[in-house]
Amino acid sequence: MSVNTQDMVIVHRALRRESRLLTEFVAAVTPGDTGRAKVIAGHFRIYRLGLHNHHEGEDELLWPPLLSRVDLGADTVLRMQAQHERIAATLKRLAAAVPAWQATASADARDTLVAALTAHRTVLVEHLDDEEATLLPLAAEHITEQEWASLGDHLVNSTPKPTLLILLGAVLEDADPAERALVLGDLPAPVRAIWHVIGRPRYARHIRRVRA
Repeated sequence: MSVNTQDMVIVHRALRRESRLLTEFVAAVTPGDTGRAKVIAGHFRIYRLGLHNHHEGEDELLWPPLLSRVDLGADTVLRMQAQHERIAATLKRLAAAVPAWQATASADARDTLVAALTAHRTVLVEHLDDEEATLLPLAAEHITEQEWASLGDHLVNSTPKPTLLILLGAVLEDADPAERALVLGDLPAPVRAIWHVIGRPRYARHIRRVRA
């Protein structure tokens, strides 16, 4: 088996960027500006859902077959599972910090949220770097193309379509032409059509609001 896992790297690039930008956006909000806080909080919730569904797919569809087929690599898979748990713990903290900040946009709530986002990104980037260096080579060797494709199917099927279009835009934003072709080629034809007609302008509008 030899599966192309580059699409995972492309997704990870978007996660690194958005986790960094979220921290910067929150830090820049003027105390008391609840309107701006609402926009950033909404973007965070899209990011959180995308990350949750991405990791849920790995937990349910990637780790079990890998553990059944690898020997010395089992420690790597178990380490990925533990890292997912640590990331989930940071998201749980953020689930409380974001609404508290959105309600008042106070300086204290902002600082608490920035600290929580910083901690989240530290754990996330450590995981993404480790996964790309150690886990993806195992997946390329031991996972079938159908099993790999099921990760994308899970994300598509578990994400509301309006949110999925925003997430797709985020993934494609920094992709080169070959990477864009790879990501879009993995999607069902109806989803690709919706992206071209509806998704691109919707993502552009969303990002203009978020990055204003």
